[in-house]
Amino acid sequence: MTIEEIQFDPSPARLADLRQRVANAHLPHDFANADWSYGMNGDVLRDLLDYWRDGYDWDGQQQAINSFKHHRVTIDDVPVHFIREPGRGPAPMPIILSHGWPWSFWDLHRVIRPLADPASFGGDPADAFEVIVPSMPGFGLSTPLTRTGINFWSTADLWHKLMTQALGFPRYAAQGGDWGALTTTQLGHKYADELHGIHISTIAPLTLFNHERPWDITAGNLAPKELPESERRAFLDWQARIAAHVCVQVLDPQTLAYALHDSPVGLLAWLVERRHSWGDCREGLYAAFDRDFLITTAMIYWLTDSFVTSARFYAEAARNPWQPSHTLSPMVQAPTGISHFTHDGTTGLGKGTGGLFNLTFERRHDRGGHFAPIEVPDIIIEDVRAMFRPMRQS
Repeated sequence: MTIEEIQFDPSPARLADLRQRVANAHLPHDFANADWSYGMNGDVLRDLLDYWRDGYDWDGQQQAINSFKHHRVTIDDVPVHFIREPGRGPAPMPIILSHGWPWSFWDLHRVIRPLADPASFGGDPADAFEVIVPSMPGFGLSTPLTRTGINFWSTADLWHKLMTQALGFPRYAAQGGDWGALTTTQLGHKYADELHGIHISTIAPLTLFNHERPWDITAGNLAPKELPESERRAFLDWQARIAAHVCVQVLDPQTLAYALHDSPVGLLAWLVERRHSWGDCREGLYAAFDRDFLITTAMIYWLTDSFVTSARFYAEAARNPWQPSHTLSPMVQAPTGISHFTHDGTTGLGKGTGGLFNLTFERRHDRGGHFAPIEVPDIIIEDVRAMFRPMRQS
């Protein structure tokens, strides 16, 4: 495997075309939608577009992105981009951090250097990690993806080859949220003997798409009428927050992609609505995610033409059901840490995961949501350090 060093350097022509498309945005009417109950709020979208046109500094964002060391390698005919941040401490532990959708590698940029060099951020150098942050296959710079069958569990095989063969780590740790959590959980299931352990910020069963209605995240289970009204309402609210994108990205990702590859404004709206719905936005969207971050995320998707393959990740999970690698109990033998976030709008995915994990670490937090590494990086940093600290001492 040949690893090459790269930078994120989109062409001036692509950037000029993007600026023109944003400047010529044609928005629909939006009324009676202050609560976002019809979808993306028009006033917030107009504010983001005004900033994108007149205040956003792409050159500064690109410089920040390229301040990390970016690499690319091809594994099993799949292009894999990753950031590598060397650890600074007496014995850095290798760790791979995996993102989800509508995330990108940039969701993890606030945790990379504190995990790699804790002493520079007020921590103990003994907690240092050698940090690897890949882009999921078909996301961002892990493109172009031109083969089918790549989903969360096949990505775990790619990640294991990246860590053990391409990078030469005999053992490593893994952490993730959203799709990254499922990928990390699969690593803990299939490759437990070669992992120090795993840490996840989203809980979901590996069998999440193994049913007759994979486009329905509830597997067709309606809220029981006998439930107390508050519980029924919570179940229905949870389903409403996640149903739309799962359904279309399982069934019709290509159709949706024609629209979002042609309109950066539509792409931004589709991505940002999920941030608002799943993040800890009790104090507003911008309290959880600043405008620079939201727009940069859309830029990464747009400039790499990666929305279509990121959306197909859902279809591939449904078309290629997960199968166990062993019958041991618990299913995930690797030591597992879980950080629960009360205000994660996807809470509910973890139903039916009792007994799945070899649980050795668990914390609950009332701050932060589904996108914890960008919303509350301090919590993820501390929990990851605390999860793996005893393993360094054994």
